[in-house]
Formats: sequence, structure tokens, C-alpha cells
Amino acid sequence: MSPVSRYLTLAGRSVHLLDWGRAEAPAVILWHGFARNAHDFDNLAAALAGQYRLLAVDTIGRGLSEWSPEPDAEYTVPFYARQAIELFAQLELTTARWVGTSMGGLIGMVVAATALKDRISHLVLNDVGPAIAPGAVSRILTYAGSPPSFASLPELEQYFRTIYAPFGISSDAGWRKLAETSVRRLPDGRLTPHYDPQIAAVLGRQAAAATGDAWPLYDQIAARTLLLRGAVSDLLAENTAAEMTRRGPKARRIDISGVGHAPALDTLEQIALIAQFLAE
Repeated sequence: MSPVSRYLTLAGRSVHLLDWGRAEAPAVILWHGFARNAHDFDNLAAALAGQYRLLAVDTIGRGLSEWSPEPDAEYTVPFYARQAIELFAQLELTTARWVGTSMGGLIGMVVAATALKDRISHLVLNDVGPAIAPGAVSRILTYAGSPPSFASLPELEQYFRTIYAPFGISSDAGWRKLAETSVRRLPDGRLTPHYDPQIAAVLGRQAAAATGDAWPLYDQIAARTLLLRGAVSDLLAENTAAEMTRRGPKARRIDISGVGHAPALDTLEQIALIAQFLAE
């Protein structure tokens, strides 16, 4: 099954999404990580499209969604959450399941604890929680802040294989697809990652000013929650993951061996874990 490519205006910005499955089927929101895009969920969505309607979103500044003219105000989790709430309203979603990787999980936590608390029944948090290790943010900023350019796609693919090695993608076909769905061409003809470099500049400023944590928000979540953690993740600390199973929604935790931040959700085993949880 192939998805339908759609564009919605959410909070005044054009947002692209891939719409998989039947419109009348139970909805699943798929929201990617910081510097990624909707195609990260292609394998998962293709596997589940017979049972659900899966909506994979390109966050603004990524993929085919609009780049913000006001990055400091709009490249933020609260603004993305506002767009998610409008997505529910425009598509008339009375209830939905949510699968979020990294940043997409943070957005899911916000809406599941606040405006959509009674409308999100299942929440999958892929290698993210209420507290984030600062070292991981620094690592992400080292590559996302000044994305290089390349003369050819194989060169860009090799770069992605290096910076995204923790994803655990095991096949050449998987890496090639990631490269082909994560590229844009510059005016000089060279190739560079798809996203607006301003997303990293804003993250850097936010990280420098950040105080406190999101535990009080996590404690408000009522949705059935599954926590997937890369066993060697540098973003979701072991003690944070353990605490997530004891408080708030008391997440069910599964560690993915041999993977860091964040599991790609592209293997049969990982897809089966999510399918089983969403069906409960």
C-alpha cells in the first residue's frame, strides 16, 4: 500500500503528511525526531495500514513542510503541539494512538498530558522521556547545526551512515532510502540534508536557557504508554527510563539491544512490538 501525500495549514504554516490506510480506520499519529521526517515511518506504516489510518507528519522546517520565517517562536515543542492539536481538529479525530520518536515523543507527551489528554489512548515514546541527557543534545548539534553539502547522493548517504549509526539500520537498502528521502539540492547543485539549519540554532539557544524538567507533565499522562529505549542510548538515561515505569502512566519499558538513539522502528521485531501494543 502507498500513502497519499497531503498538505494542511496548521497554525498558519503549510504542513506535509503521509496518509496511510483507510480514512475510517482507527488513527495513529506518527511523529519523527528532531532532524528527521515522515518517511522514517514508511516500514511501520506499510505494515500497519491494513488495521489503522496512519498519519506521518513532516514537522515544519523538515521534509516537505514549510520553513518558518519566525524560527525562535515556531521551532519549539509548544508550537509543534499547537499544530498537532489543530491536526486533530481539521481531520476530526475524536481519538488516536500516538507513536513519537525523540522530539515526536516529546510532542506526544505534551498533548497527551494537556489538550488531547482524553483523546490519545496509546502513547509510544521511542527513546525519549521527561529528562534528556545534555550530552546527547550537544552531539546532535554538532552535526545538525552546520549540515555539510556533497556532490553526489552516495557521499551524502555515507555521511548519514556515520551520524545516524545509532539508529541501528542494518541494510544497504535502508540507508539508501534514508538518503533519498532526506535530501535537498542547493542553488549550486550540491546536496545537503533536507531540514532548515535554523532548527539547530533554535535548539542550541533553548538548551542553553533550559531549566527544570518535564516530570510534572509526564505525571499527567493518562494514556497507556510504551517506552522503547535504545539499550546504548545517550539521550535517555537508564535511571530516567526506570523512573518512567514507576510514575505517571507507568510506562511498559522494552530495551532494544545493540541500538542507541533512536531505534529506527524498521525491523520486523520492532514493528511487532508496536503492533501488539497498539492493539491492546
